[in-house]
Amino acid sequence: MIKFLLDENLDPRLRRELKRAQPEMVVWRVGDASTPPLQSPDPDILVWCEENDHVLVTNNRASMPGHLADHLIAGRHTPGILVIKKKMSWGVLIDELDFIWQNMSPDELADRIRYLPLARPDTLEE
Repeated sequence: MIKFLLDENLDPRLRRELKRAQPEMVVWRVGDASTPPLQSPDPDILVWCEENDHVLVTNNRASMPGHLADHLIAGRHTPGILVIKKKMSWGVLIDELDFIWQNMSPDELADRIRYLPLARPDTLEE
């Protein structure tokens, strides 16, 4: 199953709400025990995600594509990166992550960035 690591810039309540929706979901946040410490550089977070098989969830649209490219050029891999829309509602975000967790295989996310919301009619905001 897909496991998530939430970027430290995301509201810490998101982890609690995801666990409330799906208690079996593995979801951690940067700064939690055994995860990269707060203020870790993005390249270090990508290495941790690779080594621990976690998909990164972030709102970093600016530099994350470049970090991923550098990571892949270095011969590394990543379970995937999910970049959320900055003004995405919590309900839609939780539904999107739950959908991904329940319906997508790790191969569908590996070594790429997917932008949320996914292009699914039931998740598009008006």
